[in-house]
Amino acid sequence: MTMTPQQAGWFQGTFTKLVDNVDRALMGKRDVVSLVTAAMLAEGHVLLEDAPGTGKTSLAKSMAATVQGTSTRIQFTPDLLPSDVTGVTIYDQQNHTFSFHKGPVFTSILLADEINRASPKTQSALLEVMEEGRVTIDGETHDVGRPFLVVATQNPIETAGTYRLPEAQLDRFLIKATIGYPTIDVTERILAGAAERNPSSRLQALITTDAIADMADLGQTVHVDGAVLRYVAELADATRQDQDTRLGVSVRGALAMIRLAKVWAAAQGRHYVIPDDVKVLAQPTWAHRLVMDPEAEFAGVTQASVIQRVLSEIPAPQTRAQQTTTD
Repeated sequence: MTMTPQQAGWFQGTFTKLVDNVDRALMGKRDVVSLVTAAMLAEGHVLLEDAPGTGKTSLAKSMAATVQGTSTRIQFTPDLLPSDVTGVTIYDQQNHTFSFHKGPVFTSILLADEINRASPKTQSALLEVMEEGRVTIDGETHDVGRPFLVVATQNPIETAGTYRLPEAQLDRFLIKATIGYPTIDVTERILAGAAERNPSSRLQALITTDAIADMADLGQTVHVDGAVLRYVAELADATRQDQDTRLGVSVRGALAMIRLAKVWAAAQGRHYVIPDDVKVLAQPTWAHRLVMDPEAEFAGVTQASVIQRVLSEIPAPQTRAQQTTTD
């Protein structure tokens, strides 16, 4: 089943309403809000890296307020244990049975605040639940349900006492985004409402968790032509062959691009993906997956510059493939 133009129009309208609602609390950052919303509907996870006070936590809270589900927050610290994240099995002396007490990951939207401050062992506790949507405790599997979105934040300027996220965990994040500071005009509007400490508290939930799950399923019915699939494969291969990288975009990264591009196309009111969708999403979807060569990194080459170079070198398809692939 392929998405129809009518369904694409409905998807675009609903997507716009969700973004508008979050943008009421996070003023002037509509591009980032759109990316995070698309990541949620693509059933991926988001890593926000920015300086303190730019609205990372506010964005996560606003997303949670927009969805009529549950939301929890974990403040990652060096003494946080894996069981503090996933949950723990406790023995009941009265009934002589073991019972599972769910951790904060059993929620619709999880805010993992300053994730790089926790130990690698605790960080890895998120791996299974981020990839599979479930946790395994004492040999028993527990599903966290749908939707499940992890919004992790980290502060790049205070690295003392932090633990760098390993490449395997970075690859689990669908996108990595930066909010940045607002413009002077937007800052003035924010200051005018300084008496309101939590802008997300005035937001009303617009959509249920079941509707989010239905939108996620519908988004994956967007058509992707074989020429676009080939284009994504060539771009991913080019990042692996680039002289400045030690590790390029993985197959998981290429699959993530297709999954997100489908949602992004539907959000623009289209029932098919075009090469421009891939170009727009390349930086947030792929840059954090690249491992740079140390000499190139020392010379000032960045992941963003590699992605930009690859996009300029690999020509985008101008015509459809003779044999198209329908999802």
